[in-house]
Amino acid sequence: MALTKKGEFWYGTTSGDTQAELRSYSIANGHEAVRFATSKCACGCRTFALQTDEEAGVAIRTCSDCGQEHLMGDSAGHLEGAAPETHECVCENEVFELVSGVAVHAGTHEVRWYYIACHCVECNLVGVFADWPCEAGDAAAFLAEV
Repeated sequence: MALTKKGEFWYGTTSGDTQAELRSYSIANGHEAVRFATSKCACGCRTFALQTDEEAGVAIRTCSDCGQEHLMGDSAGHLEGAAPETHECVCENEVFELVSGVAVHAGTHEVRWYYIACHCVECNLVGVFADWPCEAGDAAAFLAEV
């Protein structure tokens, strides 16, 4: 399915739809995401609750199957003083498939900006739920931790 706009929100059914919305958002933000990764738990599950603190640069995903918490990207280095809040969809669901994207500094593979896009498993809403400037080093290593 292609992205479909209903009211002020976008809806899609695939991770490609979520990535397309993330890319569009990032271009409008002035820091285009060029590398992407989909979150997957060690148990194999691909759906999560998401908590973030954009000011601190912290994201935590909690597996909807096994309950394991995972710090995303370089969040471990920014936990002190962080106050992550749980994300909720407009339909009040709190379980999402997650796609992360990063913008990099020109001519490098060094992370410049981090985006987290969500796909609601209940209503199919897609959108970027969190983003922040992020100086996290190598993009591949960073995205391996999402």
